[in-house]
Amino acid sequence: MAHLQVSVEVAKDLDRIHDHLAQHQVADATERLQQILQALNVLELNPLIGRPFADDTDDRRELVIGRRGRGYLALYRYVAALDTVFVLALRAQSEVGYTER
Repeated sequence: MAHLQVSVEVAKDLDRIHDHLAQHQVADATERLQQILQALNVLELNPLIGRPFADDTDDRRELVIGRRGRGYLALYRYVAALDTVFVLALRAQSEVGYTER
């Protein structure tokens, strides 16, 4: 089972997502954030389940979480030598791109 390491920057992404949900008065904002974090656990057993990140040369991948208005993407990298998944960023599927890291 791979080790899951979430970067500090992901907390900023979660804050941004929470602020957006609060701004639009989404009743279950906290539950949605919990669902996003729980979905990341699939990477421990299946670290290569995500799709390759567009034309990426350093083996980053994207995990699709949820769907439609509840859809999010997690950008991550699996380092087999360390058997570790590094979660680098989160965003809503409707956002154009990831925050620069």
